[in-house]
Amino acid sequence: MNMSMKDWTISLLFTSVLTTIIANFFQNDISILESIPGVLILSSIAFIGIFIAKLIPLKIPAVVYVALTGLLLASPISPISDPIIYYTSLISFTAPITVVGTLAGIGLDFKAFMSQSWKMVIIAVFVFTGTFLLQAVFAQVFLTVTNAF
Repeated sequence: MNMSMKDWTISLLFTSVLTTIIANFFQNDISILESIPGVLILSSIAFIGIFIAKLIPLKIPAVVYVALTGLLLASPISPISDPIIYYTSLISFTAPITVVGTLAGIGLDFKAFMSQSWKMVIIAVFVFTGTFLLQAVFAQVFLTVTNAF
């Protein structure tokens, strides 16, 4: 599964950013305009980490570079840590996690997905809905068990 930077950008913009903003609106009661800076920061960190993973020839998963980029930018040694922490704290933790879990089901390979028949769209809707509902059930159970809700 080799994806070009164009494919990563398209999948990041159309899935992660828009879905996270909408999910954050319903989960956190924070307006869409207030969510945009935090989501764009998180998306930029993800994009930078993926770009670094493409540049460095080591066999390390891109998620490691994404996590390290986020840690460095939000650490106390970073001159921009305060706005990063402020804006990303407005984003509900579960908003981007739902997107990641759903996209893992199709492996982010949109070319292969789009080459399938229209029946795959129906199946994908069921998979996305089932994934979201199952994650919501798990989240509710764990929040209730830990008395965090």
